[in-house]
Amino acid sequence: MSDLRKIIIDDQELEVDGAMTLIQACEEAGIEIPRFCYHERLSIAGNCRMCLVEVVGGPPKPAASCAMQVRDLRPGPEGQPPVVKTNSPMVKKAREGVMEFLLINHPLDCPICDQGGECDLQDQAMAYGVDFSRYREPKRAVDDLDLGPLVETHMTRCISCTRCVRFTTEVAGINQMGQTGRGEDAEITSYLGETLDSNMQGNIIDLCPVGALVSKPYAFTARPWELRKTETIDVMDALGANIRVDTKGREVMRILPRNHDAVNEEWISDKTRFVWDGLRRQRLDCPYVRENGKLRAATWDEALAKTAEAVKGASKLAGLVGDLAPVEAAFALRQLIEGQGGSVECRTDGARLPAGNRSGYVGTASIDDIDSAKFIQLIGTDPRVESPVLNARIRKAWLRGAQVGLVGEAVDLTYEYEHVGTGRESLKSLLDKDYGQVLDAPSVVIVGQGALNEADGEAVLAAAMKLAGDTQSKLMVLHTAAARVGAMDAGCVTEGGMTAAIDGADVIYNLGADEVEIQDGPFVIYQGSHGDRGAHRADVILPGAAYTEEQGLFVNTEGRPQLALRAGFAPGEAKENWAILRALSGEMGQALPYDSLVQLRKALVAEVPHLAKIDQVPENDWQALPQGKLGTADFRLTIRDFYLTNPIARASELMAELSANAKARSSAPVAAE
Repeated sequence: MSDLRKIIIDDQELEVDGAMTLIQACEEAGIEIPRFCYHERLSIAGNCRMCLVEVVGGPPKPAASCAMQVRDLRPGPEGQPPVVKTNSPMVKKAREGVMEFLLINHPLDCPICDQGGECDLQDQAMAYGVDFSRYREPKRAVDDLDLGPLVETHMTRCISCTRCVRFTTEVAGINQMGQTGRGEDAEITSYLGETLDSNMQGNIIDLCPVGALVSKPYAFTARPWELRKTETIDVMDALGANIRVDTKGREVMRILPRNHDAVNEEWISDKTRFVWDGLRRQRLDCPYVRENGKLRAATWDEALAKTAEAVKGASKLAGLVGDLAPVEAAFALRQLIEGQGGSVECRTDGARLPAGNRSGYVGTASIDDIDSAKFIQLIGTDPRVESPVLNARIRKAWLRGAQVGLVGEAVDLTYEYEHVGTGRESLKSLLDKDYGQVLDAPSVVIVGQGALNEADGEAVLAAAMKLAGDTQSKLMVLHTAAARVGAMDAGCVTEGGMTAAIDGADVIYNLGADEVEIQDGPFVIYQGSHGDRGAHRADVILPGAAYTEEQGLFVNTEGRPQLALRAGFAPGEAKENWAILRALSGEMGQALPYDSLVQLRKALVAEVPHLAKIDQVPENDWQALPQGKLGTADFRLTIRDFYLTNPIARASELMAELSANAKARSSAPVAAE
């Protein structure tokens, strides 16, 4: 039940929920209140005092608007709505005083500070501060911290807003940062000098309102006004996080999150944020052809002619769709290969996802549903590694009182859960339970790819769907590949799966599938952006664009189509993926019926209409699978190394360092207690 209250803010009367804080009520009225410590997604600290406002009829001093609720205000003598002023002389004087106090010990680093140009302190000092200081004593200085290879610290600049501490403890779920000391000796630090052990730690860079925490890989490489900013979609996992790619010339300089409440809120994982150095290394920038066992650089005409000859002469032709391919490229590949009588497969990890049954390969839950869930059942997944931002969302639900259960390998998920068991027997035991109390509360069943890529994957999925049906839960299939749902929507599936597609094939067209071992024998055409495993095995290499270098659709794990935009151009002679396939079809004398991305997308939407609904989650008709025979084995996890899951990440020096650090941390000897 909403508790609506009337309030007058700067002579403007409005009705707001009584549970709102004054800072939120002011935002409803369109009035900006300066703040350093307050953040919508973190708990309230109330310690920077920058958001002071005047409450008329209240105490003769300004009040912190972030820590006072509307329902705490007293009405006027005749019952008039309470009055708040945000621009009175009292407020102006208070803000100037707070700003002067904050700048007492702040170093004058602006010209060389990496935050210059996008610093909250800089902006607010100009807007609300004074142009002089009465302080003449020496400034205090603090030792910098070593938080690891991602976050660079300049702790003398810190204003103790505690945003980083609240984020790491509340959202990321680690307890390695806090504040020690009192008075002038108070400082933010990591306990025992530890580096941060989290795959979401980069978010504290965005949260820091001053230059105390900055990005180590990006530091001193560019200024914000030199960068071209492109809003696009992340492909490092299947969540489809909304990101902004900042480029300088042809180079990607950094990747930042964009706010999208229904997907990633405003967080991204460290792999998403820091993988950009992998976009520069080990790139394929011209076609290659294998001669006498060795690859040599070739022209496009030569490579396309050799590819066309092989594809046309194939007795059995197979196409593989990799984990990072946009839907348009997958669709074009399917049309090209099927036009030659071949078959295309996107489930390259062997996942037994049912073709044509969207409730089976996507589910019925949206990411939003996790927020309100009271029960969350995980099956064969480690979301902290497979989708860190989704894991943070489950943690948020847990903090609000949700119960979490896990069937599968016991892992650290940053929240408590009931470990039901490790294998299929435990899943069977869940089906036999009485779920009276669950039926009254919203619940979600989340199935990971580790549960689906064994021989009995379809039976496991059928059991999970039965569990969801019995408990009236929503089902979510948590994918690990950004391209998987879109490729399945586009019909890139073969009856009998991966094995049936490539068994006996004499020509394989590999569209960026680098996680697959292709045996000796078939002629392999590899189209991709990096010289990874797929390129090593190839007989012809056609250099394609990476995800920041072409426009394309990606459908995330909840089935939401999102549009990724091009931030830069592919290096050398590399081309957009759909354009390569269109050129190849022309070379074969069977040109695909589109000459532009717009025409291709029209053909795609004609076949798969819901892909036109950008940023909407289509409702999937529930089609329960027939129950199959479950095996007896334990569930295995699909991702063992979070940092090296795709060719872009494996080309990144920073990801290699993070992977080595994580291994060293997990194998560190523990002292006897």
